[in-house]
Amino acid sequence: MRNVYAEVIYEDLPAAITWLAEAFGFAPGRTARNAEGSAVFAELHAGSGTLLARVPDQEREGNPLTVGGTSQQLYVLVDDPDAHHDRAVAAGARVVLPPTDMDFGARLYSVRDQEGHLWTFGTYQVSAE
Repeated sequence: MRNVYAEVIYEDLPAAITWLAEAFGFAPGRTARNAEGSAVFAELHAGSGTLLARVPDQEREGNPLTVGGTSQQLYVLVDDPDAHHDRAVAAGARVVLPPTDMDFGARLYSVRDQEGHLWTFGTYQVSAE
């Protein structure tokens, strides 16, 4: 394997692209459109990482608000969780866990985005070993 990318489903992809840039600092990348010109797939970049976002393409797919639960959580490494938290909250993120020092030495916080996806941002450095 060469890399792992998270793919997240958004009912309103254009709004999600804008919000993820404003709230979390993602840089919008390539966007694919359907024959009608609507955005159906997008890349969003943060450092060396890329988030893939798309609209649902199957009947049973949706965001946590439409499917009624969360089945995954996204973790993003940031240098300053407190400043990042303040930016996200100012953009309307719903706090699940405020900035907290964890027993394992990291500082992190968790929020839900506008479509209910659960995100955690913190200083925990993931090791590939």
